[in-house]
Amino acid sequence: MCLAIPARVVSLDADDMATVALEGIRKPVSTALIDDVAVGEYVLVHVGFALHKLSEEEADRTLKLMMEAGVLAEELEELAAAGSTGDVP
Repeated sequence: MCLAIPARVVSLDADDMATVALEGIRKPVSTALIDDVAVGEYVLVHVGFALHKLSEEEADRTLKLMMEAGVLAEELEELAAAGSTGDVP
């Protein structure tokens, strides 16, 4: 389905890149479209780009709604298939 999904920034990398984590999946994403991203913040991720920062509460609420709608598992599968870099505790 390819929806944007909230994920937590776990590291900031070179050249406007960061690593985000969600449900045991780590993925590199571009942060070129948003300013002042910090480790621990939540961003909305779509096709390899962080599009928008959001609060932890907003991220949790969005993920819960996606789970209730039955689309979270599918989005996590697509996220993992598109360049996962391993498990996150």
